[in-house]
Amino acid sequence: MALAPRVDRCFLRILSGWEIQCHSDSRAGTVSRVSDVSERVDTPDFAGAVVYAIPLRTRFRGITVREGMLIPGPAGWGEFCPFPEYDDREAAGWLATAVEQATIGWPRPVRDRIPVNCIVPAVGPERAREIVAASSCRTAKVKVADHPDSLGADLERVAAVRDALGPDGAVRIDANAVWDVDTAVDRIEQIDRAAGGLQYVEQPCRTIEELAAVRRRVDVPIAADESIRRAADPMRVAVAGAADIAILKCTPLGGVRRALQVAEAAALPCVVSSALETSVGLAAQIALAATLPDLDYACGLGTLSLFTADVVTDSLRPVDGWLPVPQTPPEPDPELLARYLHPDPERTEWWRQRLDRVRKLLD
Repeated sequence: MALAPRVDRCFLRILSGWEIQCHSDSRAGTVSRVSDVSERVDTPDFAGAVVYAIPLRTRFRGITVREGMLIPGPAGWGEFCPFPEYDDREAAGWLATAVEQATIGWPRPVRDRIPVNCIVPAVGPERAREIVAASSCRTAKVKVADHPDSLGADLERVAAVRDALGPDGAVRIDANAVWDVDTAVDRIEQIDRAAGGLQYVEQPCRTIEELAAVRRRVDVPIAADESIRRAADPMRVAVAGAADIAILKCTPLGGVRRALQVAEAAALPCVVSSALETSVGLAAQIALAATLPDLDYACGLGTLSLFTADVVTDSLRPVDGWLPVPQTPPEPDPELLARYLHPDPERTEWWRQRLDRVRKLLD
């Protein structure tokens, strides 16, 4: 809990007009240091925020249309897109990330491209093969456990992914915290065999205590996602010995600088993953991956393949399994923005009211 109050006060200063600068010196082993300066900067143009709605190619996380807001500011655009089921307090981290992006930008990168995995939703084996083949990635993240009786389909899916990748590719799975400990141990062992070896299992159970129990009973590495990004204390995972790998998503954590602090304190290998944003928000995740001193795994940043469209003309899509780090943050194209404005006035108003409520939490 020690980091949260300091970081929250920093973002309060952003919203009240105080600039925050981050100094990074990877040669000295320092991830980031946040300091205040007396120079004033403008806050985002919240009144100019727009609400978008973009259909997805495949149902993902139970949704078929991705909604969110794009917020202009003096340093560019930020994206505010917490999922509808998240309460206002959890959504505050997403807004802090948008404010950081729109007002002060990010620390300097230490690499110019990021290795990425492809994403295989809960689809049949033939479609899974097609997704992997089309991606040119050497790592695949496979969604499993989308319903209680999915084991047979999960085994077929991961076997198809292994077949498409070949023996040298890496297969990882994401169970989205739906298993109990005994089920997780059983399913991990079976899926590991079907996959010809798993790189890791992401969030097999809901609680940190359950993750630690599973980790003691299986040989496959455990990665923590929800237990970091949705936790009051993101550091508990490392302290409890509940994970081998930390999944970092700067959007819910409150920005690139905040995520860098979490990475430094957790002292675990990190995988940066998208929170299903457009290219505007995805740029922040790429900035985080580009700033981490060490990046040992492919990152989950190829999520635009799940969208039918984007709001920028030069979408941040991987080429041959790599994403270039953009030199400047992407800006929405006016024509695309107009095309994907949310068509429902009531839903648009819902998002605007949500933004107003969450802003008050940061005031």
